[in-house]
Amino acid sequence: MKSKINELVRKNIQALKPYSTARDEYSGKEGIFLDANENPFGIYNRYPDPYQPALKKKLAELKNTSPEQIFIGNGSDEIIDLAFRIFCEPGQDKALTFVPTYGMYEVSANINDVDLIKLPLNDDFQIEKDLLQPYFSDPNLKLVFICSPNNPTGNLLRTEDIEFILNQFCGIVILDEAYIDFCDRPSFIEKLTDYSNLIIIQTLSKAWGLAGVRLGIGYMNEEILSYFNRVKPPYNISLLNQQTALEILNDKAAYDDKVKNILAEKEQMIQRLSTLKMIRKIYPSDANFILAEVENADQLYEKLVERKIIIRNRNSVIKNCVRISVGTSEENEQLLNALKEFSND
Repeated sequence: MKSKINELVRKNIQALKPYSTARDEYSGKEGIFLDANENPFGIYNRYPDPYQPALKKKLAELKNTSPEQIFIGNGSDEIIDLAFRIFCEPGQDKALTFVPTYGMYEVSANINDVDLIKLPLNDDFQIEKDLLQPYFSDPNLKLVFICSPNNPTGNLLRTEDIEFILNQFCGIVILDEAYIDFCDRPSFIEKLTDYSNLIIIQTLSKAWGLAGVRLGIGYMNEEILSYFNRVKPPYNISLLNQQTALEILNDKAAYDDKVKNILAEKEQMIQRLSTLKMIRKIYPSDANFILAEVENADQLYEKLVERKIIIRNRNSVIKNCVRISVGTSEENEQLLNALKEFSND
């Protein structure tokens, strides 16, 4: 369904005159810079480029897209928050997501005073399309968040269900692909030209191993991107973070090795976990983690903490389920040995 993006944007954001940085007024690389009140001494004394062109160029090469379709955020969480601020009037507009899912959608909704509709996934953790239609006619529903592969369930959501939403919903669809590097299905980036209302979020925190650098990437059409650039803080990505990201992105072979290793370790973990009597169910995973139903999630979590082995207790979200990230072979071995010991108690 074609969306008129400007009609979805809040009126004050449409009228907003963004902060103009010194680098907006002069973008040259050489000169005597006395325009930004910077300290003239040091290595990192200058403000970074506010639009990260080198980093965007590299990402565009890797993802086979255009730098003009890329927004760099201070983690994916900044992109999520900006979407609320751009499209949702506080106390009036709504967003929708499918639960269980990533908790920051709800946190950002609450911060921005936006009602978040939470529709349950079915027993296979897939979208029930029949539940959606009544909400699409609500003019105050502006955003739909979809996480695929989903967190904490680990599974990909059906392509046909995502495309159904993109075709039927006239608001903004935000597809969170934080874990897309660990599965065989291609990213929806290749469909950006088909859907003007689509924003795809990816991250360098997972497969690229840069969680500490805090870099999220939004892929979107140029009209939506213009509003993100209007609202974002002027220098939201530090020079150090940009340089670190470029260094890692230039080593594609190391990335491939890490992903291959994680996937191999995951398969071994699933095989060995399935032999333990305390494990009631292991859910299919298209990510770098495993969701497992156990006999007593709260008790298991505490027993592992005593061994200084930390997993994620998801009992409050999915009954008696724990989420286990795939670690190094040594870390995974320690976890599995502890679980085997507990099973034999």
